[in-house]
This record gives sequence, C-alpha cells and structure tokens, in this order.
Amino acid sequence: MALAARPGAVGGTPAAGRLPVGCGNASGGTFPIATRLYGGPDAHHPGTGFEPWAVELTNTTGRACREVHPVLVFAARDRGLTPARMMLEFYDPGAARWRTAPLAATAEDEVVGVLGTQRAKGGGFTVGARAAVTVKVRLALTGDTPPNQVTVNAAVVQRHGSDGDWVGESGDYRFAVLKDRGTGAGVTRDELATTGTGSTLRLAAALGMVLAAGGVLVLLSRGLRRTRG
Repeated sequence: MALAARPGAVGGTPAAGRLPVGCGNASGGTFPIATRLYGGPDAHHPGTGFEPWAVELTNTTGRACREVHPVLVFAARDRGLTPARMMLEFYDPGAARWRTAPLAATAEDEVVGVLGTQRAKGGGFTVGARAAVTVKVRLALTGDTPPNQVTVNAAVVQRHGSDGDWVGESGDYRFAVLKDRGTGAGVTRDELATTGTGSTLRLAAALGMVLAAGGVLVLLSRGLRRTRG
C-alpha cells in the first residue's frame, strides 16, 4: 500500500459508495485539508475514564474530499504509553454511536490510531467543498499508565483502494499523564499542554502505519509520497 501526501458541518458522516478521485488542489503549497486538534484536557489521569476532544477538518478547496481518515500519532516523552493502555474512540453520527479506533505501536514507540469505520469500501469521512467537519474523539488510559508527557499530531489520509494521499496535518497538542494528586515522575502542572507546530518528520515516519482495506493497521513497505497543491 503506497501513501501519497498532497498538502494540496459538525459531525461528518463516514462516506460510503465508490472510492474518491482525489481532493481539490490547494493554493500556496499547502495541504487541501486544514487540520486542528482542540478541546482536549491539559492532563489525563489514568483509570478515571474518557476525556473528550476533537479533530477539525476544513476543506480549503472547491471540490469535496471523500474517504478521509484522520491518523492520530501519540509520541510520549518516556516509555509506558502503549496501545494496551489506551482506549481511543470516535463518534460516528451516521450510526449514532461511538466506535473504537484501532491502535498500533511504531518502531519508534509511538502509538498510531486511525479514525474510520471498518469497511472494504467507504468508512472514511467526507469533507465538502469549502466546508468543515468536526470529528469527536475521546481517550481513556488504564490505571497502570505511568506519568508522562505526550504530544499528539493528526495526519489526514485520503484512501484510494490500497493507496492513499496525505492531505492534511495538524499542529501539536500536548498533555501530561498525571496521578490523582496532579504530579508524576518528572512531570508537573508547569509542563502542561500547549499547541504548537507539528513535526512533519514524526508524522511521515508514523504514517507507515495506516488503515488497510479491512480497517486494520499495516506497515507500509513502498514509501511515502508527498504531493503539495
């Protein structure tokens, strides 16, 4: 499965039907889907349940972008953040239910989660021309998750059968993993979340794990193509 990157209304519904022909062309060498993470907490407390946040997808072009999958990349400062300790869900308004996002670890100990339903065709989100879609997400950590500092980025992939285009990326969203008393080993509230510039290199490496046709994460073996508008 090859992946091409072409930086080139609330509650979007996962798209069904035929596969897309591509997003519109963005101007100025930017991605066609402007992407933002917002609404998340400064800190997650393990074992206390889900915390909500959101991924905003804005189509900056004049053509609808279908079969879009946000890929969330969690990079922890220290070891201990693993798929087994995380539960990531996103809301599917078409089905009026929360769905579990598949998670996998990369060779660099990042955790990657893909938002989209598990169908051979369809399953991604549709972002209309000059429109915005907000994907609600929520994250819970098991009680044995150690204190940490975590940076989250979103890369947006438009799937074309067994291939894909990289059509958007977010800035950083940072949160601390803290014990109930609000501190952890080397982590205090003075270090809590900020929003900054995303790491393109980190996203490019982590995008080796993307959604396959059956809704599972697979390791890409044929490289990453970046295409800007």
